[in-house]
Amino acid sequence: MINKPSFGQANLAALIALAVGSILGLFALGSIAAIVAREPQWLAVAPKANIFSFFVCGAVGWLLGGQIGPRLEKLLGLRNGHIVGGIVGGLVPVAIVAGYGWYLATQPA
Repeated sequence: MINKPSFGQANLAALIALAVGSILGLFALGSIAAIVAREPQWLAVAPKANIFSFFVCGAVGWLLGGQIGPRLEKLLGLRNGHIVGGIVGGLVPVAIVAGYGWYLATQPA
């Protein structure tokens, strides 16, 4: 039987996803522009948007990781399922924000 957690439930996967999503979300928007332009100072070109991304990626990561981790328990075991689910849950919103950063960086001025 698959473990179906309640929405927003606190567990190890949600905590890992919060950490991964918020820390990587802080740099997700500016990192693509910095790579494209080869200018490291572009990491902090939009500090308000980066802080917003920090909170949004952390919150969405918490929700996704808390749902993905317990569902992987049967496949990977209790601890490994939560770790993998937390990492995946944290990377999903970061990838979306980084994709949006890529879109903004490649648009003609």
